Amino acid sequence: MPISSASLEAAQILDRLERLARREEHANRLNPAQWEALRYLARANRFSRTPAALAEYLAATRGTISRTLASLEAKGLVARDASARDGRSIDLALTAEGQSAVRSDPLLVLAADIEAATRGNQAALVECLRQMLRNAIARNAGRAFGACSGCRHFRPQRRPGARAPHHCALLDQPLSEADSHAICVEMEARADRGGAAAEAR
Repeated sequence: MPISSASLEAAQILDRLERLARREEHANRLNPAQWEALRYLARANRFSRTPAALAEYLAATRGTISRTLASLEAKGLVARDASARDGRSIDLALTAEGQSAVRSDPLLVLAADIEAATRGNQAALVECLRQMLRNAIARNAGRAFGACSGCRHFRPQRRPGARAPHHCALLDQPLSEADSHAICVEMEARADRGGAAAEAR
């Protein structure tokens, strides 16, 4: 398919924006890989905060992720514990210092630029970027990591008096309102929305 000069220019702009964002990250005490790990852990649900899920989300090797996590632990930003669900697995969590770091994420500067450039009308841009990401994930046989609420296993609004307002039918686990908006390694798009539910975040 022929590529227009406008599409090529857009790709070049995205590439330059990414490079400029990475430069901002290097200005802090963390490298880009460490920032990506912190962002993921801040957005992932409790079933997806594992080294394996992080490696899959970032399309990185287990060795690379292991080194990244070791560095973040040494800096006091990430903690690991044995999984309560599977004793052979490890659960990761942001420490209080890690949560503080995410609140000063250099990517927020880029988000502010988007806010200003779109004048508060981000919907079309976000959907365009989501579609591009879905295409890239499909091309590379990756996982979508979409929000729980868009998953075919998500059961909203359980009966009154239940432990939590929502439920995951795949894992048979209660889900809080916050859980329903978090990204999940197990996410599978609902067929009734033509795959659009996988927001590929």
